[in-house]
Amino acid sequence: MAYKNACEILPPSLVKQIQQYIDGDIIYIPARGEKRIAWGCRNGTREMYTRRNNQIVQQYKTGIPVSDIADMFGLSEDSIRKILKK
Repeated sequence: MAYKNACEILPPSLVKQIQQYIDGDIIYIPARGEKRIAWGCRNGTREMYTRRNNQIVQQYKTGIPVSDIADMFGLSEDSIRKILKK
């Protein structure tokens, strides 16, 4: 997500109104509901975690102990158990 200068895209009167609430700080304006993209879909993070979690489940199914899986993936045993519950 790139930052944009409000003065370059909004009418001056609207910029002045916004400055009454927030002057010089950075704000986030979310996309309209129909344009929203789910977390991690834009940059591939969601897919990466899904693949990792699937690998964790496969390792567990082959009989590898939770403690060893935690070491392999750099996660806590509790995190591994949460992934396995899903």
